[in-house]
Amino acid sequence: MEGDVSDAERIAHAFVEARRAGHGLARYPGTAPTTLGAAYRIQDAAIAAAGEPVVGWKVGKIAPPVDGSERLAGPIFAPHVVAAGDRLAAMPVFADGFAAAEAEFLLRIDTAPEPGRIDWTNADARALVGAVHVGIEIASSPYPRINADGPAVTVSDFGNNNGLVVGRAIDDWRDIDLDTCPVALLINGEQIGAATTATMLDGPFGAVRFLLEHAARRGIALTPGTWISTGAVTGVHPVAAGDLVEARFGTGYTVHCAITAR
Repeated sequence: MEGDVSDAERIAHAFVEARRAGHGLARYPGTAPTTLGAAYRIQDAAIAAAGEPVVGWKVGKIAPPVDGSERLAGPIFAPHVVAAGDRLAAMPVFADGFAAAEAEFLLRIDTAPEPGRIDWTNADARALVGAVHVGIEIASSPYPRINADGPAVTVSDFGNNNGLVVGRAIDDWRDIDLDTCPVALLINGEQIGAATTATMLDGPFGAVRFLLEHAARRGIALTPGTWISTGAVTGVHPVAAGDLVEARFGTGYTVHCAITAR
């Protein structure tokens, strides 16, 4: 019955239905959360309502920190993960909502963490990683102010994730310092941003450490094969249908996608 549905569930279902229908939301569908705890309760309800396999998690930076956290997390669903190959990956966004592309290192967990363990070091987290790929996260939400209204609102709609383009694996990642790898993102051939992960808190492995602790506290199991999109290296860059996005990592790795309207 309607009276038995919580506010968190109503908000979650509004976002899930908007995503399924591909239409925008002119306003936040309820009372916007102001704490991360409330936001993750909405996210949990939305994951349940979506009913799709979660195969990864995006991690993003919160600045300044909220509720003592410098990062946030959101689910990545199996149907929205695309392997970049010879053909240009088509990645849909919400034309009436928010849309952006982010160059990111994608780390894959190949060893399951100890159940219930909530304290990790970056070195311990790194030991669970079996692969590092280059990639692009597609950040998109039916709600245009998903980022402008603050981290709690971002968290509530899947952390603003709408897809992942998985590029080539970096075979020698164990022997190099990812923080020294230059990263650039181009839109329609024009360089929009450039940076390294040295500017991102404690880097990609710090993002893995955060997710291990975060998932344990939420009772989420991270299984072998789980992807972690570790944060926007060059920034969050707005895109629209028709744009061509290219991310460059070092001198030998590129990944591309074409933005389409959902």
